[in-house]
Amino acid sequence: MESDEFSTSRVPLDRSVAWWKIGMINVLFSFSLPSLIAGMDLANAAPRAHFIWGILVGSLILTVIGVLTSLVGSRTRLSSYLLARIAFGTRGSTILNLAFAVSLVGWFGVNLNLFGQALARLLPALIGYRGPEWPIELGAGLLITGTTLVGLKAINRLSYVIVPVLIGVCALLLVRTVGYGSIDDILSRAPPTGMSFGDTVSAVVGGVIVGAVIMPDTCRFIGPAHGAVWTAVLTFFVTNSAVMLIGGLAALALHRTEMLDLMLAMGLGAAAFAIVIGSSWLLNALNLYSAALSVSAAVPKLPRSTTTLICGLIGTLAAFLGILDHFLSFLFYLSIVFVPVASIIVIDCFFFRPADYVGPVEAPVRDIEPAALLAWCAGAVFAVLGSMGFVRLSGIAALDAMIVTGVLYASLRWRTRTASVAAS
Repeated sequence: MESDEFSTSRVPLDRSVAWWKIGMINVLFSFSLPSLIAGMDLANAAPRAHFIWGILVGSLILTVIGVLTSLVGSRTRLSSYLLARIAFGTRGSTILNLAFAVSLVGWFGVNLNLFGQALARLLPALIGYRGPEWPIELGAGLLITGTTLVGLKAINRLSYVIVPVLIGVCALLLVRTVGYGSIDDILSRAPPTGMSFGDTVSAVVGGVIVGAVIMPDTCRFIGPAHGAVWTAVLTFFVTNSAVMLIGGLAALALHRTEMLDLMLAMGLGAAAFAIVIGSSWLLNALNLYSAALSVSAAVPKLPRSTTTLICGLIGTLAAFLGILDHFLSFLFYLSIVFVPVASIIVIDCFFFRPADYVGPVEAPVRDIEPAALLAWCAGAVFAVLGSMGFVRLSGIAALDAMIVTGVLYASLRWRTRTASVAAS
């Protein structure tokens, strides 16, 4: 791969990467401490059937979305942000990409905070370190930024080492868990009532869906379509389901609500250390990689290395100063309003303007695509209202927003096409 990672161009076919290598990178969306914690929270809040089927159905929905976005990336060889440029127009996508970069950099900083807090709890038990968190956050931020500066190749090679370790940690956690009883017995400890099935599915989908939306950023390096499909299946259905179920089973087995406390109680302090280090390193490198791509697409004159360094330093500084706690709600809502973008790009690419996505990247693009912006605004409003519980179709806020956006966008495009045919 070239040093610029093809930030503002199409990935050439001769630069394709084996799909399983890209799959190794993408499973980090699921093989992470947040996924284990999400499984733990669901197990403690939802009855048995809702816990199991909510995770499976939610992961299946994520897989369908991930398959579609992965196929778009594999087919067009373009990043999410160049795809947005075609769908939304030059000016429309610039606003979108910069806002998306703010969201990703913000979550980069939030994850650094979580990383520092996690290690501050683990290190006293492992090596007796009781110092401040800021050296940990600063060191981690610089390390992750340095990894991302090298590019997807460095992230890919790092995944060869870290992903097998994380698989081993989850397998060990499962083995220790079943030592407390059979799986059926452990599941019987789930609360008899609690979170509804729809809310359980919504929690599964909402927690990982941004990862599904930005799948083109890595899957554009995959050649065959089946590779893009298998990458999404491996990432969202196989890995996400397994990790969340393991986290939930462990929580029920020990009646714990904190994952790090649980792993320490099981004698898995070193394993907890490995999953905190490994998942934070790779997951945040992916966040920073996508943030740098978004800025490069919005401001093409800036080299990717410069945008990576700027984004990494801003995220690290924000974590270092501890200011991100005041912006968590803002970051949450900023993230969910991007979910409907996937609907527009998929529908536009496969049904309405497929030729625009495989033509020259330098081809003229309109400043504004009104249909895309209108549908996105409607979907974003629906996503926010749905997350607040004011509107509901399927009971899954993120999915509802994508459906509303997709139907509205298809209607507007169809009406425009019909009017053009009638005029001619």
